[in-house]
Amino acid sequence: MRAPLGWLREWTALPESMTGRELAEVLIRAGLEVETVDEAGAEITGPVVVGRVLKSVDEPQKNGKTIRWVQVDVGLQHNEPHPDYPQGCRSVVCGAHNFAAGDLVVVSLPGSVLAGGFAISARKTYGHVSDGMICAEDELGIGHDHTGIIVLPADAGLAPGDDPSGILLLRDDILDIDVSPDIGYCLSIRGLARESAQNLGLAFTDVVDRATPASKADGYPVVLDDPACPLFVALTVTGIDPARPTPRWMARRLTMAGMRSISLAVDITNYVMLETGQPLHAYDATKLAGPIRVRKATGGEQIVTLDDVTRTLHADDLLITDDSGPIGIAGVMGGATTEIDAATTDIVLEAAHFDSSSIGWTLRRHNLPSEASKRFHRGVDPDAAYAAAHRAARLLVELAGGTLSAAETVAGAVPAMPTQAIPAGLPARILGTPVSAEQVAEILRASGVVVEVSGDAFRLLPPTWRPDLRDPYDYVEEVGRKLGFDTLPAPVPRAPVGRGYTPEQRARRAINAAAVAAGFVEVLSFPFSSAEDLDRMGVAADDRRRALVRLHNPLAETQPDLRTTMLPGLFAAIARNTSRGNDDLALFEVGRVFFAGDGTAAPIPGVAGRPSADELAAIEAALPTQPRHFGAVLTGYWRRPGWQGAGIPAGWEQAFALADIVAGAVGATLERSSSDRAPWHPGRCAALTVAGEVIGHAGELHPTVCRDFGLPARTAAVELDLDALIRLAPARGSITAVSSHPVAKEDVALVVADDVPVAQVKQALSEGAGDLLESLALFDIYTGSQVPAGHRSLAFALRFRAPDRTLTDAETAAARGAAVARAAAATGAELRAF
Repeated sequence: MRAPLGWLREWTALPESMTGRELAEVLIRAGLEVETVDEAGAEITGPVVVGRVLKSVDEPQKNGKTIRWVQVDVGLQHNEPHPDYPQGCRSVVCGAHNFAAGDLVVVSLPGSVLAGGFAISARKTYGHVSDGMICAEDELGIGHDHTGIIVLPADAGLAPGDDPSGILLLRDDILDIDVSPDIGYCLSIRGLARESAQNLGLAFTDVVDRATPASKADGYPVVLDDPACPLFVALTVTGIDPARPTPRWMARRLTMAGMRSISLAVDITNYVMLETGQPLHAYDATKLAGPIRVRKATGGEQIVTLDDVTRTLHADDLLITDDSGPIGIAGVMGGATTEIDAATTDIVLEAAHFDSSSIGWTLRRHNLPSEASKRFHRGVDPDAAYAAAHRAARLLVELAGGTLSAAETVAGAVPAMPTQAIPAGLPARILGTPVSAEQVAEILRASGVVVEVSGDAFRLLPPTWRPDLRDPYDYVEEVGRKLGFDTLPAPVPRAPVGRGYTPEQRARRAINAAAVAAGFVEVLSFPFSSAEDLDRMGVAADDRRRALVRLHNPLAETQPDLRTTMLPGLFAAIARNTSRGNDDLALFEVGRVFFAGDGTAAPIPGVAGRPSADELAAIEAALPTQPRHFGAVLTGYWRRPGWQGAGIPAGWEQAFALADIVAGAVGATLERSSSDRAPWHPGRCAALTVAGEVIGHAGELHPTVCRDFGLPARTAAVELDLDALIRLAPARGSITAVSSHPVAKEDVALVVADDVPVAQVKQALSEGAGDLLESLALFDIYTGSQVPAGHRSLAFALRFRAPDRTLTDAETAAARGAAVARAAAATGAELRAF
């Protein structure tokens, strides 16, 4: 909301010496967000004065133009001697022709600087020395018209040499305020003037000067068919002159407020909207067919709006209609069929009140924000509609020569405001500062609240312009704003004694630390994806990762869904870095993924009170499943080549190692088995299991995936369900006492079929070896002529130790034999002879 200081002065008695920046400080302390204070006209400097045209001579030029050689009286203090005029004058070359002798004009003299830094000096042009310039609107920065120069009204009481700034509203401070949704009444000069007056203790004059009468229907007929429109005022003004221009003061104020001047009738409705906060709409009365009717749309209905766009309507859209069909989207934008134009002489003025939530859904649905919808969405004073309509009608009578019909329509009534009871001491208790009951009552009454004192409690009735005052704490906030948030104490609360991080938090921190210690870099990406990402990954149609959650308002149309896997975001990070020459990468990310449920919509509880337990449970049930996942991608060199030798490429080995490290950080042990899962290479992918449950996959990416995502060949990746890993990890670890007895070392080489997983053999050896086994590690895999075709030799190092004695050779041999026997029984392994 852009509010010129001069406009605010009309309705509140601000001190003449107060600047816009001083008022901004007051409003900021009251809780408003004043973003900037623009000094309109500040760039206009030097002598810019009123001049009276004494004589002008048209002089055709060789280039086809006709210029005027003008003598203009600019006041005794600025005139230069002239033989024809005793008082003197200035001689100016002018290209405009919309003035005559005797007219008052605006003259910038040498030494002045106009809008855009345009400096004025005496200069020779068209055979004359032009001693200044007669100004147009755009040259003073007060408009965009350059078709002619400014001609001031003869009855303005101005004389040559006077300062024209006042009548032109040339200079003013403009407060640019970001109005938050809960104080929609401040989207008006009326609301801001009231806030200024209350916070400065000054008198306030309300532009809304009359109450809404009881329902009457002797004007243009109106039918209300939907409760989303509880009030509709219709006034008829006839005989307006469509050729009359918008007064300069009104056009200037509209410009300073951020709106452009269109036509007198439209400008009046916009002016009154900015002043009162009540949006208005003007219909060409001759284009209306039958009564105005407010109703919900029929699905598939269409309307051509004022921006000449044909829009298909939704069944929940609130419409203004007549017998011809829709003539406006209520509270958002009017229709083209009843638009006023250059021939309009009779107008029906609409001033209605619409449900804010209905307007909010409609403007989002059609992506059609407007000055009207912005106000209706935040809440408009329903009791201002009647007064605003009459103010606009009065301006149409005064400025456009119209006649206001005595017959008027008031359909419906002003909705009742909700009452609330609060303890008198509640504001002091919540704000943490002493506020007496008398002070609370005084502040609330100044805000327009009707306060009834009943013992130690207040019964409160908010004014119609404050739909935000519903909850007891809304009134506490109002008291705090008027006291000034800067005056409230800011004690630091004493931190309660806690138990530190939860086990889940500690586990996640341990996992992040382990990944970083392993040489990986954490990244953060947006949690958005698309079906196209899954297509490029080769994800099957029946894969759970296809259960995408679609966003209603995505940041990008190319990523309209929430992610079901961490990998596409990491792929994008890899591609972005490699395209910039950063080729050796090991990135990881921890975040949530989202899986759509059964499509049950979450209920939307009201805002008047806390949702019930059933509503909260229904909301929780409708939310998508959101587990945390761990994802990592690596490419390039794990260790770059150099003087120490050949480099080590980053690949599936490091992906598996990272998975083991992450699991080990929470005390879990992963088991691996061959798997076929997109986007990994079918023969180079492993399923990762904890306690018999698959929690993720790791391996080398499929070449097609690397190509489609712009990744280097043989890029590797790992993805784990972090919540499942933490859930399956041992609840509490233990530390085995260090034995002082020596270790017994045994090696075995077992020949197994190629399709027998190493993990299966390792598990069998561990089970067979018993409690004396301290460690077990694979140190060699052999395939060749010394083992049968289709088989391979797996060599394991077994380490045995007893906590209380030195093992004998017999004990070690027995444990080794039991391990081999168990492996033979479980996997068909045979002890390899050398």
